[in-house]
Amino acid sequence: MLTIIYSDDFLLHETGYFHPERPERLTAIQTQLKTVSWADQLTWRTPTPIAQRPVLATIEHVHTSPYVEQVRQLANRGGGYLDADTPVSPRTFEIAQLAVSAWLDGVDQVLQTGKPTFVAARPPGHHAVSDRGMGFCIFSNAAIAATYALAQPGIQRVAILDWDVHHGNGTQAIVEMNPQIAYCSLHESPQYPGTGARSETGFHNNVLNLPLRSGSTSADYQPAFEQAVIPFLLRFQPDLLIISAGYDAHCDDPLANLCLTPDDYYWFTQQCLTVTRNILFGLEGGYDLDALATSVAATLKACLD
Repeated sequence: MLTIIYSDDFLLHETGYFHPERPERLTAIQTQLKTVSWADQLTWRTPTPIAQRPVLATIEHVHTSPYVEQVRQLANRGGGYLDADTPVSPRTFEIAQLAVSAWLDGVDQVLQTGKPTFVAARPPGHHAVSDRGMGFCIFSNAAIAATYALAQPGIQRVAILDWDVHHGNGTQAIVEMNPQIAYCSLHESPQYPGTGARSETGFHNNVLNLPLRSGSTSADYQPAFEQAVIPFLLRFQPDLLIISAGYDAHCDDPLANLCLTPDDYYWFTQQCLTVTRNILFGLEGGYDLDALATSVAATLKACLD
């Protein structure tokens, strides 16, 4: 069995009719996973409500209090924009906290069971830096989850693998000074947000960036995984692997120019399972609904095969 953490409340972060990071992304994933032939091997659970698990203190281990207050006040005023791409709606502050709670539940689930878990939550997080949201992202879910995991018994090292097509500038900026966290990203370059050069290696050689040219396919990704990503993760020996699972490197995605397929995400997942089965997948990007849904399904199928 594989656990998926999801709530319909994640649909309440409203971004506007034409925004690519829209609630329908989660609806498409849910519909796909409930119709696959192996749906009976999936266990769905809702995240811990924020009234039961106050997460603000955990968020403020990563984000500045003034930034958190900015998001709160913007939502309370009826919404607005953190930047041109990053809307805040009246429920966003609440729902972004619930997304963090889901990622923390995912950490707990993986550590309790030793099995992969998938968090289907929004808003995404990997572009959010400590004092600013950007690129559709409010709170840095993966970095918060990694920091939280290190406070759990027996967890000494956490690795984050980001296969979203965009470099996770926020995640890297937050974790690169911590020798207990490793960060690895494969991303299109040049592409938003313009960070993630190979020369960015962290303060403890704990960062690996693998920029890929536009048009890259599995023929480019597979050697990168085999020769760089997996050796980097094996050397680090993480007690927990967090995957910022963005699916916008798919051929059909409207926001990028790489050419992956669901079969590639299946293969990536198989490779990661050779490092550890303690894997938390958390949703980041992916904006073509069918490509997103089928790629998430391929990821989960690899965990079950």
